[in-house]
Amino acid sequence: MEEKPKPTKKELQAILALLGHPGVSEADITAFTAEEDGMEYAVWHIRTGESEFVLKRAKGLEIEVYRSFFSEKKPYAPEFFGDCEYRGEKYFLSEYCDGETLSYCTREKLINALDALIAMQDEFWQREELFGCAVTLEKALKAIEDRGNWLGSPKLERVYADFVRIYQQPPRTLGHEDLLPFNLLIGEKRAVLIDWEYGGMLPYPGSLARLIAHGREDGSYMFFMSAADRAFAIDYYYNNLLKKHGISYEDYRGTLDYFLFYEYCEWIMLGNRYDARNDERYGYYMKLAEELAVKLTAK
Repeated sequence: MEEKPKPTKKELQAILALLGHPGVSEADITAFTAEEDGMEYAVWHIRTGESEFVLKRAKGLEIEVYRSFFSEKKPYAPEFFGDCEYRGEKYFLSEYCDGETLSYCTREKLINALDALIAMQDEFWQREELFGCAVTLEKALKAIEDRGNWLGSPKLERVYADFVRIYQQPPRTLGHEDLLPFNLLIGEKRAVLIDWEYGGMLPYPGSLARLIAHGREDGSYMFFMSAADRAFAIDYYYNNLLKKHGISYEDYRGTLDYFLFYEYCEWIMLGNRYDARNDERYGYYMKLAEELAVKLTAK
């Protein structure tokens, strides 16, 4: 898909004026760039005197997530300062949060990240009045079912069908369904979850599974996480969130395995759908999915 043209700095100045910040100089507007290739995002660091903000062209249901869940300031998400529409595109202004991602996981950063996730999910646990906000269970299921059509393996498809059934059963809470390690910023005082394009009141295991499924130990991939830290995260999340909500460890681990299986199936779907089976990730995740499928069918 061809990327939309980004606004010029003069257009960004007009957008900032709509958001209550007229007169920001072009020199005080800086695009964020991708670490791996230097590509500019449609996200900008804004300086206004002593203050700093983030201006972003909204994607997905991002603004609805902020309005539904973060209208009041929360420690685990950037503060939301408002949104506007400019030439058919939506933009919003939020707090600038400094910090490191979890792409290279250390135990200290991991604990801070988990504490933020746990605090958020504890606050929104089973808030039924919010079930219809942003990404709903029904909307999530449509995307999940589509992934299952591209696995190309009867064995994986059988386990995936079990996952679709199990997906609808756990308690729901606020989930960040794209919580890859670079969608966390871990600072000295707090960790925040960013890039809320796909969030809503969804089954609790989804965010944790996304966070821990893709780290490798050998340094060959963009995410590093040791097996020991992954095991620590699984237990820490249970002991500090799920135990108080009456979920047994056995039920949690069994359910989490299905959500991890779902994560592994992502690159199988991409490889089959876009004829990218020669990509290293296809073989890597196929092996993980097949091994976990054996474990799940043996139960």
